[in-house]
Amino acid sequence: MNNAKHIMKNIKQMIPKTKTTFFCQSCGTQHNKWVGKCSSCNEWNTIIEEVIHKETKNDRLQIFSGNKDPKASNTSVLLQDIGLQDYPRIAVPGKELTRVLGGGIVPGSLVLFGGEPGIGKSTLMLQLALRLKNLKILYVSGEESEQQIKMRAERIGVTTNMCFILQETNTQNIFQQIAKIEPQLVIIDSIQTLHTAYVESSPGSVSQVRECAAEFLRFAKETNTPVFMIGHITKEGNLAGPKVLEHMVDTVLQFEGDRNHIYRLLRATKNRFGSTNEMGIYEMNGDGLREVTNPSEILITQREAPTSGVAIAATLEGNRPMLIETQALVSSAAYGVPQRSSTGFDSRRLSMLLAVLEKRCGFKLAMRDVFINMAGGIKVEDPGIDLALVCGILSSNEDLPIPQTTCFAGEVGLTGEIRPVNRIEQRIHEAQKLGFEKIFISSYNKKGLDLKQFSIDIITVSKMEEVFSKLFG
Repeated sequence: MNNAKHIMKNIKQMIPKTKTTFFCQSCGTQHNKWVGKCSSCNEWNTIIEEVIHKETKNDRLQIFSGNKDPKASNTSVLLQDIGLQDYPRIAVPGKELTRVLGGGIVPGSLVLFGGEPGIGKSTLMLQLALRLKNLKILYVSGEESEQQIKMRAERIGVTTNMCFILQETNTQNIFQQIAKIEPQLVIIDSIQTLHTAYVESSPGSVSQVRECAAEFLRFAKETNTPVFMIGHITKEGNLAGPKVLEHMVDTVLQFEGDRNHIYRLLRATKNRFGSTNEMGIYEMNGDGLREVTNPSEILITQREAPTSGVAIAATLEGNRPMLIETQALVSSAAYGVPQRSSTGFDSRRLSMLLAVLEKRCGFKLAMRDVFINMAGGIKVEDPGIDLALVCGILSSNEDLPIPQTTCFAGEVGLTGEIRPVNRIEQRIHEAQKLGFEKIFISSYNKKGLDLKQFSIDIITVSKMEEVFSKLFG
């Protein structure tokens, strides 16, 4: 009897214990026990228990590490002794994605690509895979079948014999296919659908997303192969999964747009190899996404007669100048409490501009409803749009239309002054190229500006009173 108990005790010791821990599904913070409120992000009811399994030394297959000894450790090296290897960027078909990435795809980079459902993430990535003719590409799909991807590829109308499709969610099987095919670019659709055998939790959980991303990070760096990962977003518009996921990757791309509009905006919120101020514009068609090379022409409505409340702003998105149409509507408050509504513009900045008009310029707008809209469904954060927005509000309030050949570029300060904006020459050149006859800028932008090189009439102003008198007489 004692011998049987001793045998059972040895068997229990040989069986690995199930280890669990608690993760916050919002920020990924690990907790020792369940609590109602996360101490890191202060979100309620987001702590979930997950089963984890710590792998042994011989568990993980050394698929992509080559002949490197897994027991070997790195040693410190002096900075001046580190040699640089010249890895040219991979040229991307199309100027929009090239501009946002900073000049092309960097070998060994890990790119996270996020956006709302149905915005066109998979379509854009499939277009990239089909148009890179000289690269062997592996497109891993965990959401769609091979037939669905084939149907989308036929709709896009681009064919290639270098794109492999893999319908798989297990990372170990994916790496086995990678070792067999040896692709030069890997696209994952999406990271939330993958799971690894070394973490015993459901796909999409914090521990699974973090471990799967870490595996592809090691693969990208050790093999110098670029990896694109499509990621889901939460209802707040943030990338789903732990926040550490955005810290691990090299580039974070955000695909934005309104379903009621056909235009899509591609922005880089993080880029280790380029600027984060660049923006790409696409148009959603029946045959995929088409690049918009001249956004100024599509963001300005062609009208037969001038309309009050409409003003054209010369703005910048990164290094790209473009002209957009701002629309304002000012009406009497019907229900006592005035409404302040803005689409594509910061509502707090709108309240500040209305306060400046009330306090500094004497326009009584406290009991008036004010509605603001950016044409084309885009979102603008450039402060140089303030002057056009204020002129549109005054135009609607006085019911006086602004000439269609006039545009504006200036920031409005709290004192009512017109502050200068950066890269004014690019804004003026863009307005001149599109046939505008007048542009209002800050008088502080005149310093170092050669007015003789422009054929457009440049009107400099320093106060809102000057703008109103020169614009409406």
